[in-house]
This record gives sequence, C-alpha cells and structure tokens, in this order.
Amino acid sequence: MRLTPAEYRDLPHRRITLLGMSGVGKTHLSNMLRREDWFHYSGDYRIGTRYLSEPILDNIKAQAMQVPFLRDLLRADSIQIINNITVDNLHPVSSFLGKLGNPERGGLSLTEFKRRQALHHAAEVQAMLDVPDFIHKAQILFDYPHFINDAGGSVSELDAPEVLETLAQHTLLLYIRATDKNQRALIARAEREPKPLYYREAFLDKQLTHYMSQHDLDYVAQIDPDDFVRWVFPYLFQSRLPRYEAIARDYGYTVLSSEVAQVGSASDFDDLVQLALDRGGRI
Repeated sequence: MRLTPAEYRDLPHRRITLLGMSGVGKTHLSNMLRREDWFHYSGDYRIGTRYLSEPILDNIKAQAMQVPFLRDLLRADSIQIINNITVDNLHPVSSFLGKLGNPERGGLSLTEFKRRQALHHAAEVQAMLDVPDFIHKAQILFDYPHFINDAGGSVSELDAPEVLETLAQHTLLLYIRATDKNQRALIARAEREPKPLYYREAFLDKQLTHYMSQHDLDYVAQIDPDDFVRWVFPYLFQSRLPRYEAIARDYGYTVLSSEVAQVGSASDFDDLVQLALDRGGRI
C-alpha cells in the first residue's frame, strides 16, 4: 500500500504491518496501540493457536511420556495437557521449533529439526495470508477502527511472493530497521539468551557445514544446541537485513528502531508513519 502523508491522515481505518527482526520494537508498538483502540494481530500467536497447536501439544505430550508417572496418567486419560499461549506468552511456539544438536542437551536431530522448520514455514505463510480476514473481523465483528499486524521476525525468510503481495495490498508495510546500537544489543541478547529460530533451509545447510568444519565435528549430535544458536545468530541477522531492505524498497517504507523507541502514543505513531511516507525510501 502506497500513500502520501495526507492520504494516511485522511484514512478512516489504518492498517499497518510491522516488519523487522525480533527485538526492534514491533511488539512494543503493537501492545501500545492495542491500548489505544487498534486491533493487534500477532502472527506468532496465530501460528501457535491455529496452525501449530496440535504439533505443539504432541511435542509436550512426547516429553511427558518420558516420565512414567505422567505416562500412566496420559494413557488412562486421567490428565489433559493444553496450550496456554497468549499474545504475551509465545514460549510454546519457540519451544516447538527447538534447537539443533546433542539430544542429551535438549537438541534435535537434523531430520526432526527440519521437519519442524517446514511446519513453521507453512504456518507462518498461512498466518500472514489470514491477515485480510482478520482485518475484516477486527472492523466488522469487534468494531476496531485500526489494525496492526505484528509480523514475526522471519517473514523475510519465507520466499513466498504471495505473502508480500497480500500484505502490501491490504496493509501499509513498515520496516523497522535496527540502528547499529540496536544491532549490537540484539546480538548481545542472543549471546545471553540463545532462543530457537527459523532458518531458510539453504542458509541452514550452508552455516551448519561451516560450523561443523570450524568446530571439527563429524555429527550433528555432537553440536551444543545453545552454542550453535549463539554462533549462527550474527550470520542470520546479516542475511536478513538485505531481504528486509528489498521488501521495504519494493512494497513499503522504513523507520529506525531509535525512532520507534520514542513513540509513546498512537498520535506519536501516526506522526512516525507520516514521516516515513514523506521521506519515501530515503533514510
């Protein structure tokens, strides 16, 4: 969606998709706007509650079955396991993705890891294609005037043109570019708290080969899961940047994470969007 600042100001219903790496401020903005009469659509929440709900539960049950006491209760239908996913608690989604490596340290085999990656890819594609339906629901069913799509950090990895075309047709795409300071902070956070991530398969294969050669490993099962995530994150970060830049160039607009950090109200956000529209692709 391409607009001038004046056209944006005159919109009775504003619809925006936020793009960028996890940690640049997408969910901060979305939560703030949710308190000011915007409908908050979380791509990760939709993935976890709709498209990966059953695989997530199956994964939890598989872990529970390793405990004899819980195994007996599950087989007797004496207990029930449910997801408690919320917009503010998406841990079950990341725990399902898991980490590659030594099973004794909680790692997954390459086959199982890629299976889960493929399921997540399909789920994320569908969750983004659901955006038009939720725009309609937000306005007609729930009477929200405005809509914010808090897209996952891996949208740039999907290689699904239909996703970008759908989002661009129905929303204004706003890419939040991390400043140099923010980039360093995100990499440092990944060092402290290595979390499960989605990788394009070609990227994963290339970096995995590089990692195993560098660490003189023969088998994936020898990998320390956390160490691999720490090692690969800077490469992943750098590989995503040009992809996001291309999306912003072809479909949307760009703001800086430092600018997002200054937003404290819906009015501030509208001012930031209009600034992005006014400067077009220049930043």
